Amino acid sequence: MPATQNRRMVAVVLLIPVVVTIALWAFAWPAARIAPRDLPVGIAGSAPAADRLQQQFERHGDAFEIHRFDDGAAARTAIEDRVVYGAIVITPEGPQLLTASAASPVVAQLLREAVTTQDLAGSQVQVTDVVAAPAGDPRGSALGASILPLAIAGVAAGSAVTMLRLRGGRAAGALIGVAALVGIAAAALTDSWLGAITGDWWAEAGALGLTVLAIGATVAGLATLIGPSGVGLGALLMVLLGNPFSGVTSAPELLPQPLGVIGQLLPPGAGGSLLRSVAFFDGSAAGNAALTLGLWAAVGLTGVLAGGRRPTPAATAPAPGAPEPALAG
Repeated sequence: MPATQNRRMVAVVLLIPVVVTIALWAFAWPAARIAPRDLPVGIAGSAPAADRLQQQFERHGDAFEIHRFDDGAAARTAIEDRVVYGAIVITPEGPQLLTASAASPVVAQLLREAVTTQDLAGSQVQVTDVVAAPAGDPRGSALGASILPLAIAGVAAGSAVTMLRLRGGRAAGALIGVAALVGIAAAALTDSWLGAITGDWWAEAGALGLTVLAIGATVAGLATLIGPSGVGLGALLMVLLGNPFSGVTSAPELLPQPLGVIGQLLPPGAGGSLLRSVAFFDGSAAGNAALTLGLWAAVGLTGVLAGGRRPTPAATAPAPGAPEPALAG
């Protein structure tokens, strides 16, 4: 017994600093390295002037991914479809910067700063916010802060199902019920009360609920397949990695790569992208994020249902003191 206690003490002493170090790396390093990396930006206008402007942007290396458009109308459509974060339109009256603070207030500000460093013949640049962030959350702070509670809710749901020993259909039903109620409550809070999101109410509730379901089902599925340690693994994946890699407070293209790409493949990042699409862009570019969340939810629920088909230890092991079954023959 003393040897066992000593091993547990050493495990605690070593494990907690490791977890804290991982958390600091996951949260602090990406935040300290915010910079554009292949950030989609549009340029529209006559070829000579647009060509010169593109060359100036290309001097920044791989910071910007340039998309060319014939005119300002095409650039606006691309912004509304979430193809680009913003665009510079060269017109006879002078250059115009189109932004979308709803897509990312950080990127909108970055584009303003980037344009002021370009040589645009000394012209005053007119700035138009094509898809503006709502008045209730002009800096995107409330939306950015919403992802961590969703991740915690999903982990809590998966943990509760595991601790209460719910199995099979009951476990899946509990996860779906929790996700639906959390989605409705979160939409009521962020849309109806705070005004931080302004899209279709039920689409927003669905996006929020699907995010919680993807996380909760993954945690419960891991616990069903590999035991209680699956809860810790799921929490590590969703909270300590998925949340800081989500890019929801800035943009995935501003994170060090491949963290931005990885973050969009995890439920917190996909959930943030889906919520932006349905809240501000009428669902544009929502397909990949919805598919990602659906796959996580489906795989997690499959694991939960598959685990429910396995016999419980109580059903397979004889009760204490019960006689051993007689051998045939």
